[in-house]
Amino acid sequence: MQYRREVDGLRALAVLPVILFHAGFAMFSGGFVGVDVFFVISGYLITTIILSELEKGRFSIATFYERRARRILPALFFVMAMCIPFAWFWLLPSDMEEFAESLAAVSIFGSNILFARESGYFDTAAELKPLLHTWSLAVEEQFYVLFPLLLMLLWRFGKKWTLTALVLMAAVSLGAAHWNVFGDRAATFFLLPTRAWELALGSFVAFYFANAKSAGEGRHSVLDQMGSGVGFALIAYSIFAFDEATPFPSAYALIPTVGAALILLFAWPQTFIGKLLGSKIAVGIGLISYSAYLWHQPIFAFARHKNLTDPSNALLVGLSIAALALAYLSWKFVEQPFRKVSPSKFLQRRAVFSYALLGSAVFFGMGSALDNTHYFETNLSDEQRRIYAFLEFKDSKDFTVGYRHGVCFYGSRLNSFEHYDKETCLRLEQDKKNYLLIGDSHAAHLWYGLSQNFPDVNVMQATASGCRPLVTVQGEKRCTDLMHYIFEDYIPKHRVDGVILSARWRKEDLEELTRTTKYLEQFTQNIVILGPTIEYTKKLPLLLLRLDASSGDHRKMLDRFTKYERFDFSRDMQEMFAGSVVQYVPVIDGVCPRRQCQAMSDT
Repeated sequence: MQYRREVDGLRALAVLPVILFHAGFAMFSGGFVGVDVFFVISGYLITTIILSELEKGRFSIATFYERRARRILPALFFVMAMCIPFAWFWLLPSDMEEFAESLAAVSIFGSNILFARESGYFDTAAELKPLLHTWSLAVEEQFYVLFPLLLMLLWRFGKKWTLTALVLMAAVSLGAAHWNVFGDRAATFFLLPTRAWELALGSFVAFYFANAKSAGEGRHSVLDQMGSGVGFALIAYSIFAFDEATPFPSAYALIPTVGAALILLFAWPQTFIGKLLGSKIAVGIGLISYSAYLWHQPIFAFARHKNLTDPSNALLVGLSIAALALAYLSWKFVEQPFRKVSPSKFLQRRAVFSYALLGSAVFFGMGSALDNTHYFETNLSDEQRRIYAFLEFKDSKDFTVGYRHGVCFYGSRLNSFEHYDKETCLRLEQDKKNYLLIGDSHAAHLWYGLSQNFPDVNVMQATASGCRPLVTVQGEKRCTDLMHYIFEDYIPKHRVDGVILSARWRKEDLEELTRTTKYLEQFTQNIVILGPTIEYTKKLPLLLLRLDASSGDHRKMLDRFTKYERFDFSRDMQEMFAGSVVQYVPVIDGVCPRRQCQAMSDT
């Protein structure tokens, strides 16, 4: 196929925002859309190749898979291998087990399925996963396995019917993405069925060029200038305007993907955007973009694991540059040699497939073995194991029983209002006062203590992960479903003696929280708000392990990792509700009297 410099430039436009987004630079809050641009490029390039060979009657599925193996696997296997020693020495047992699972999943291109089950792409824990970014490679490889076979099947009916069928499939995929993102966002984000339409969009560009009478050299129309300019603007808008709150991928994803398609259609060398993307710098970054994509996430993740404080902007810039430098080396010495077909037996087709299967088997076996061993935990002292156990609290019986997980509390794992048991959690008792505890996990963890310490009170519970108890709550569908039911249906129709509101409050919640308490005053005068608790820059058990808390006064050691602004926030909340019917409880003052936080207890 004809080489287009501007396509490599478009790759640069895709990879740089992704790197800067994962680095954590707020300006590039929508940098994740670079992956969507990659999907469009991949769909365009792959379909162009397949159509050309189908029309000539010489398409070979074996040749196609060989090209994909040469393109994808050498650099991927190399980066995976480089990650293993850092994971071995730097990760705690629970993190090592997660890394091992991802190592096995990547080797069979199933990491997108694994990550869809574990957590959301925008969760804080996600930035600590060295192989998180491989989800997009899994989506592409799954597409590459199915798409050529689908085209071969449809081709016998003619190009027109083939295109019609693909348009219908893409429409269904887009509709599913837009519908499901408000229900199961993680699955919608990571899985092929709700991403296929983006790859198909690139395919439609390839179909257009396959039928176009003129395209490319010599074109210099106003339409090309405008089309490529609009495409560039759409991508830029997405990068700077989108953030983790944007429902994605939904119809919103049309903005960057249509932008990418417009650039493919109209950004020819004679246009301003074509010249910009065809510049030496843009093309150079585009050429190493695959390796850059592979390197950046492990570098950032391991840096965050190694540093107890968040990496500085200067360090993150340095790590970003390091990712590009490593990308150049792996592109030159790993990618390039394997992409060239050689007469040597080492690089012939049979050898390529053999080594691909061998590499996948080795990494799958290694990941499976590491995931099923408790070797790392044996290296911890008894005190360290006691602290470490709190990192796995969500897998413990105490979590299930104390939070009533799967019954009265649900969220990241059971992400649906269907898991909420109304009859159990909202059962009224005639001989007791009935108080309703509403909120997120900061509320759920209080239920057991409240119910045990106030036996004369029936403590009901309505809690879901990440769901603040506000009348007009926004966000995940699990939150809107629960809160709308509680505030609009249950409380107005049932006698509730008091309401307890608890959550990981933010400053932007205060106005709506005031509106919520005014609303609740219609139904009860007993409204309790539990204020924020202490927070640290990292998970507390992790800090205690890294600082070796058993060797000294942990309170002094934790001082520089304590978020003291939470004290000020609690004071502001207390002043805001002073003189009202609301009873405000400054939780943080109880946990940290005189701002001295007791992080460990013998009981």
